[in-house]
Amino acid sequence: MEYPLPAAARQYVAEHLHDDPAQLALQARRYPSLPVPELVRQIQARQKARVKLPAWADNPDLIFPPALSVEQASSARTATFKADLVDGQRLADLTGGFGVDSSFFASRVPEVHYVERDPKLVAVVQYNLAQLGIENVTCHAADALAFLKSSDEKFDWLYLDPARRSNADRKIYKLQDCEPDVVRLMPLLLHKSQRILLKTSPMLDIEQAILELKHVRRLWVVAVDNECKEVLYELGPEPAVDPERFAVNLLRNGDQQEFRLNRARETRAIARYAEPQQYLYEPNVAILKAGGFRSIGTAFEFLKLQQNSHLYTSDILRTDFPGRIFRIIATERYDGDALKAHLGPAARAHVTTRNFPDTVAEFRQRTGIREGGETYLFATTDLRGRLMVLVCEKL
Repeated sequence: MEYPLPAAARQYVAEHLHDDPAQLALQARRYPSLPVPELVRQIQARQKARVKLPAWADNPDLIFPPALSVEQASSARTATFKADLVDGQRLADLTGGFGVDSSFFASRVPEVHYVERDPKLVAVVQYNLAQLGIENVTCHAADALAFLKSSDEKFDWLYLDPARRSNADRKIYKLQDCEPDVVRLMPLLLHKSQRILLKTSPMLDIEQAILELKHVRRLWVVAVDNECKEVLYELGPEPAVDPERFAVNLLRNGDQQEFRLNRARETRAIARYAEPQQYLYEPNVAILKAGGFRSIGTAFEFLKLQQNSHLYTSDILRTDFPGRIFRIIATERYDGDALKAHLGPAARAHVTTRNFPDTVAEFRQRTGIREGGETYLFATTDLRGRLMVLVCEKL
């Protein structure tokens, strides 16, 4: 594809940026002088990037690779977070992809090496970096192993985000199934750098990852607006000894919730239990993924509703809690008529089930309560094993 896009092609992308790509493909004959299939792919990729990379999606000077590369790229929020973790003079991004992480690392590290084995993608990234005015990134068309073996340099940081799709285009997440295999490469990685930052799927079990990697210094579970996006592991030469875990939730308003724990503190934490009090607390997903099932309660001196519910309660409001906070209006039995008495004629509420036999869909089918409204229902189990529904308002 020609870089930069000719004026007519740029105009086509700009005019159809919000249109349905499938419909655009069907209308290709109307534009015989334009490479419409490629331009439709550009539009489709920009549409995928609009939420995670809004500034890039709105930049008419950039070229976008196939949508899959955009889908696998970091968002601007998570890339900014990762860039804040690194320092030093020299960093190598060994799994460069669309170049998002490399471009953000470049704002913190004077010398960044972008490494990607797909030469077409390297050409796109090299062009885009120039359009963005980023001059301290050197691009290499090579795989991680070849680059490390050919380089005489040592690096302050190595960054890897191994590919998590199989040859059959299925999502995978186990370390040994990803490319490159970080566990196998570990001796070479540690020879080249004392600090390695590894990004993995949130589906990967953290305890298993610590066991297999053996060199985890600390880790971050990163969520964006309470949706778990990635887990980051800092690796170093020394063997792992109960690494610190940081549960981070990046909020839409720019704020950041953070809770720190490790396995020893979690094991020592003793949960206390009680019936629902005035306030209800639901930890964000990063805390639950990091394994903070008891220590979050003891840190805030909360009482837990039941061992497996991971919902907490108190009579004293803690507005600094890293999660959602609710005022409990009533505690009801699992009965549609009793619950609808709190909802008015529209019978709408937001429903969460925790340690409960029915799914949200089954709950709605049984009670006739639809989605929406200002009321929140938490369907869970009390200390005696009985089903209950907490009627709440969000604070």
